[in-house]
Amino acid sequence: MKRHSISFILGTVITVVAIIFSAVSLVFTPYDPESMDIYNRFQGPSAEHLLGTDHFGRDILSRIMSGSLVALSSALLSVTIGALLGIVIGLVSALSPKYVSSILQRIIDALMAFPTILIALMLVTIAGKGILPSALAVALAIVPVFSRLVYTMILETKEKLYIKAAVSYGAGRFRIAAFHLFPPMFSRLVTQFTSSIGRAILLESSLSFLGLGIQPPSSSLGMMLSEARSYVLTYPYQAIPAGTTLLLIVLGFNLLGDGLSEVIDGGRRIRHG
Repeated sequence: MKRHSISFILGTVITVVAIIFSAVSLVFTPYDPESMDIYNRFQGPSAEHLLGTDHFGRDILSRIMSGSLVALSSALLSVTIGALLGIVIGLVSALSPKYVSSILQRIIDALMAFPTILIALMLVTIAGKGILPSALAVALAIVPVFSRLVYTMILETKEKLYIKAAVSYGAGRFRIAAFHLFPPMFSRLVTQFTSSIGRAILLESSLSFLGLGIQPPSSSLGMMLSEARSYVLTYPYQAIPAGTTLLLIVLGFNLLGDGLSEVIDGGRRIRHG
């Protein structure tokens, strides 16, 4: 079996399992993720609490299920907003006069020059803590990726003969973009979107770990890791489940994105080979 097939299959399996695991929390969790029981805190894994309880006596499995749902939904919202903004900016930049394109690309360059986590930290500090501010902060960090991708692909495609033919026949910019520029880009945008979800989950977890993302009593994988770090030597089961879950979800989306890219490129080589 080829490497890209393994990446695609493994990524799909991990991603689907993570989505199902998270979605189940909408209708069922073993315990209330926010319910505290100080008389049963620091309980180890058992038949009653499969992954144990935390320092407030909350069921770790229930909180991981709820936190995974928050991570996935927040990442999906962030990447959707960032992708839409990035695509629009890249499209306008590629099809506008040179001075407009230059201004937009310098803004994108400035965003790309800053570390992603620093941009997110700055925006969250300004906008405040919570799910929506952290989602917008992550979205802003995603914008340059899609903007530069669309801008580059349009510049490459604009020089093709069928685009020049469409222009010579009087086709407008919107028609050219909708029917001639976007279809060839769609597969690469889907691949980038999938890969960016893993990145967004990691960013959101980083913000929550620092206390700037999801706020208590809501569950968050990053916040669970932050709370467990004080007990990592004495009660390691506090941090291991949340860290492993975060690792697997991010790995799943990264493998899926890599697999999609390889599958799409392989199909393109077959068609043109």
